[in-house]
Formats: sequence, structure tokens, C-alpha cells
Amino acid sequence: MQRYPRDMRGYGANPPEANWPNGARIAVQIVLNYEEGGENNILHGDAASEAFLSEITGAAPWPGQRHWNMESIYEYGARAGFWRVHRLLKDTPVTVYGVATALARAPEQVAAMKASGWEIASHGLKWIEHKDMTPEEERAQIREAIRLHEEVTGAKPRGWYTGRCSMNTIALAAEEGDFSYIADSYADDLPYWVRAGGKDQLIVPYTMDCNDMRFAIQAGFTDGAQFEGYLKDSFDMLYAEGTAGAPKMLSIGLHCRLIGRPGRAMALKRVLEHMQAHEGVWFATREQIAEHWAEQHPPLSAQRPSEMDKDAFVAAFGGIFEHSPWIAERAHGLELGPMHDSAAGVHSALTRVFRSASRDERLGVLNAHPDLAGKLASAGRLTAESTAEQAGAGLDMLTDEERATFQKLNADYVAHHGFPFIIAVKDNTKQSILDAFHRRIGNDRETEFAEACRQVERIAELRLIEALGT
Repeated sequence: MQRYPRDMRGYGANPPEANWPNGARIAVQIVLNYEEGGENNILHGDAASEAFLSEITGAAPWPGQRHWNMESIYEYGARAGFWRVHRLLKDTPVTVYGVATALARAPEQVAAMKASGWEIASHGLKWIEHKDMTPEEERAQIREAIRLHEEVTGAKPRGWYTGRCSMNTIALAAEEGDFSYIADSYADDLPYWVRAGGKDQLIVPYTMDCNDMRFAIQAGFTDGAQFEGYLKDSFDMLYAEGTAGAPKMLSIGLHCRLIGRPGRAMALKRVLEHMQAHEGVWFATREQIAEHWAEQHPPLSAQRPSEMDKDAFVAAFGGIFEHSPWIAERAHGLELGPMHDSAAGVHSALTRVFRSASRDERLGVLNAHPDLAGKLASAGRLTAESTAEQAGAGLDMLTDEERATFQKLNADYVAHHGFPFIIAVKDNTKQSILDAFHRRIGNDRETEFAEACRQVERIAELRLIEALGT
């Protein structure tokens, strides 16, 4: 059984209504990353100096050496940058991503965070790469980060963001921490649930684009005006979507050593003034957003198609193509994943099997369909799906004359084409079905075979929408 773990579907074309408090049109969530004192440094037991997110272009690790310039740039973030940002945001709900060892070296900054009522989430034990760690090593780091975080701040973190994470991070964090959310994702504009660590775990996604880190990379912002313009455009687009009835969340990522520089801080000040000038803006911490989402949109308990075993999958979808469970049996063996956990997803898997089947197999599916208003309908021997579909078009309420007309058309059609007349009756009325009968009966067999196959696929689609919703 092949399964593809990535979710390429998400909420699709119709995301859920966020229902932000007081009817807000947008939720603005500001993160301040506090990493200074937790970065790579041989003083911290690391093998080399830091080389990530600084003013030094092309910085590289210095194995076994301290890097004076790099250290002083990080020190700026703690000594000056933090306080400048704090003055700007002290009355605004903010989530701090606090590296535990950095927080332990910042008692005055932690006190200021707490005095402002900011949420202090965990940003891991140290601001280092985790991709090459064994699961055991990363688990130990998570446990120690939680322990030290509680020791330093007085409370366990309710949120988690590793940042420089591994493929194991979310599962390990979900197992080890009783987190209301994990933020190691950039996959959406809204929170979403995943199964991780043996439970339903809420993900409150973060951002790489609305992030001052782009001042420290080549393909990034070169001055405050670019940062300001991009954040305003992001806000305006999401605010318009919220006004139109589909509110989202805007995440903004900040770093003390980057946004704390005067020229960039002024841009942040103008962005805040722009957002505060609008009505219906909910400034919130990530924990507040997570609590709201868990209340408004708890995880779904229904089993997902991509997680069903073969028997369950066939039981659920074996009748979607009339009397042809072999289609569901083969579809279960495809590379299914979260993007198949919807009517459109299951339909894609089933129709792939149908389209790749032999002509004789597809002809068998066509012949498995009953005549419209035929003898099986009169005898009450249709499947439940066919019975409901024919009734929906009024084919169960025919006059004797209408019934005779249908039966003659059925007989003539089968004699001409070798399979029953098939049409998605949910898309039609009694009259439009009769019109299609007269129009299609004279087609050549190949044209009509292709049309009948298209109608079979459409019937399957409508049945799946009925079963799973849109």
C-alpha cells in the first residue's frame, strides 16, 4: 500500500470560517524571535560559530573558534534591539519564540516580556540545526528546552517552534509537550490539525515571507520601505479577503538583532500604524489564536479515506461505480495521501482506475448500470444510490405512457450501442433526460461509449459529494 504523507490539499477552495472574535476581518499575529545567547558558539558547547541571519554577507561557521563580529551582532539584538522593539510593541499582543538558553541569559528581557503580557513560546533549547540529530537526541533537546523554559519563565510553554527543524520535529514535539499549538509549518493562512505523536495536534503556521529575516538573505529586503510595503500589501490583501467573508491570519516574524535596528524599526512603526487604522483587526498571541481555533474548529473524528485499510475502503466506496467494487480495490493500492481525503480526492483515485482499465472492464461497468425507469426499477431491485437518483429526477413517478416511452428508448439504445443509456440524472430533469436520449441514440458507438464513460464518472462524483461533502 503506497501512501504519500504530504498534504497538498489543505482546506481547498472553501476554507472554514475563522469566526475571529467580534467579527474581526483579520487576525494579526506578531512573533518576536529571542535567539541572542542561544546561537551556535563554542562557549555554548557548539563546534563552530554562528553563520545564520546576521548582517555579515556570506558568513560561514568558524570551526573551533569564536567569531567576534558575529557575537557582537547577536549582542546588539539583546542589548539594544529588544528594547527598541519592546517600546514599539509593549501594548500589543505578541508571541515570543524564546530559545531556552537565550532566555536563561536574559533575565531583564524576560521580565519585560512578562510585564507586557506577552506569550513566551519555546523556540527550542538552542538556535541550531536539528536536521542531522537522531530522534533520541532531538527528543532529549525538546525535553530539556521545556524544563529550562519553565525554570526561567515560571511556566511551561504552550507553543513550540523549532525553526531549524528535522523531519521528526513535529511528531517529537507533539509527543513530548502538551502544546496547544506547534508552529513549524508555513503551509497555510489558517491553523489546521494534523495527527502527530499519536494525537490530534494543532498547527498554527508561521511565515518566511512577512519576516525580517529577509534583511539577512540575498533575495530579500534591502531597506525598510520594501519591508513596510510588503507587509502592508499582505495585510491589505488578507483584510480584503476578510471583508469579503473569508478572514485569515497574518503572521509577522521579527528578530531583535534585525528589526531592532533603527531604520527597520521605523518601517515596523509605520506598518503598525497602518494596521491599527483599520476596523476589525484582531491582534492576538498565537496561544489565543490556538485556543480560539480549538473551540471553533475541533479536530474531525471521522476516519480519513487515505488511512482506511482495504476492507474499509472498499466497504465505503465499492458501490460508487455501479456493482464494480474492483475499482475501489485497485484504487486503494494507489499512492493515496491527505489530498485524497475528500470527494474530489477519492473521485480522482477511482476514476484513474476506471480510465486505465481495459475496454472490456469499462464495458462491464457500463453494463452494470440499470436501464432508466426500466424493469429493475419497477421491481424495486435498484441499488439504493440508483433508486434515490432516479427518484430525484421524477423517474419513479412516470405515467404509463412515459414509462412505455422510456422502455422503448432503452431497448432501441441497447440494440444500437450494446450497453444501457447512462446519464447523471442529478444533473437533469425528466425532460432533459428524454432530450438526451433522442440526441444520443443516433451517435456512433465509439462516440457514445466515450460519453457513457464520462457520465459514469460524473455519477461517481455526485455520489461521493453526497457521501463526503464538498
